[in-house]
Amino acid sequence: MVLSTTASQPEMRPKAMRQRVEEYIVSLQDQIVASLETIDPSSPQFKRDSWSRPQGGRGQSCIFPPSSSGSPEASEAAMSPSSSILEKAGVNISVVHGTLPPKAIAQMRADHSTLPLPENVPGGLPFFAAGISLVIHPRNPHAPTVHMNLRYFEVTEPTSDDPNTEANVVAWWFGGGSDLTPSYLYEEDAQHFHSTIAQACASHGSSLYPTLKRWCDEYFYIPHRGEARGLGGIFFDDLNNHPHARLPSDGDVSLRPYAAEDIFMFIQTLGASFVPSYLPILERRYAIPYSAHNRRWQLIRRGRYVEFNLVYDRGTKFGLMAPGARIESILMTLPETVRWEYMTEMGEEGTEEGRLMDILRAPRDWALLS
Repeated sequence: MVLSTTASQPEMRPKAMRQRVEEYIVSLQDQIVASLETIDPSSPQFKRDSWSRPQGGRGQSCIFPPSSSGSPEASEAAMSPSSSILEKAGVNISVVHGTLPPKAIAQMRADHSTLPLPENVPGGLPFFAAGISLVIHPRNPHAPTVHMNLRYFEVTEPTSDDPNTEANVVAWWFGGGSDLTPSYLYEEDAQHFHSTIAQACASHGSSLYPTLKRWCDEYFYIPHRGEARGLGGIFFDDLNNHPHARLPSDGDVSLRPYAAEDIFMFIQTLGASFVPSYLPILERRYAIPYSAHNRRWQLIRRGRYVEFNLVYDRGTKFGLMAPGARIESILMTLPETVRWEYMTEMGEEGTEEGRLMDILRAPRDWALLS
């Protein structure tokens, strides 16, 4: 008789979505930063700044330049071919948790009916949020700014004192997007960017790209200027297994993903599409010669970028109001140098700058033109 000496192995519990999302954004941050450092090997590497949130959570901000670049005069003097390709950039991740107050629960119930009535949870509910957010501001006016954000939000029932007991998830959703903001219009760049994203969306549902592209055009709009911030891309929020106000809700998975696993796969495909959607554009534009006139227009357009981010962007406003907000990471999105001119003549019809303005006032379906 042979006795087995192998002890029975405990059953492996599958990883919770929050853990999988956290592991994914850490990996994606490393991949994107490495790609950006590879394209400009002569410049310093990104600064890796790890931080913790006293109210619960952590994050890492990867920032370029790694230290202050000095005076505005020094920045303006950096117009030689030997200057760094990027003027300012940040690739940030955050993983935070805490308690959602009843007032916030009341606001979220409009889109998430599974949340309990706020009066039934006077002490609030635990929440978890994880995401990656990046903005790249190249130095050359012919190279466009780009933004991407991918995020996951989860609300659970109050946890018990037993550390082995997992809290029941009462609401969850994904959000994100990616968009391009040039100072000068290169139609082939817009077509490449949009086509790459459209292909990433196509394998997860035929309704995704056209719906999320329209949503992006509507979201990144500056009402007081009557123009878009840039050439758009995609934008979405509150994507889960429940009916959605903007997407088909008949259960047809050929139109959109419903299950958490399928939506997470969509998120990963979007993350993987960032480098091929943007770096080829940066590579063919960063060395184009430019003038003081081009730089002046770039700084005016960056002023519009600042206006949108500080006046309208929901993510910026939410971040600034959140307890324990890390202001430096939130305002990382803003360019280093901007310009406002009173009644500027730049952007008039018939000029190169005017070509861009025409598109910002009437968005195109770029993916259909490729």
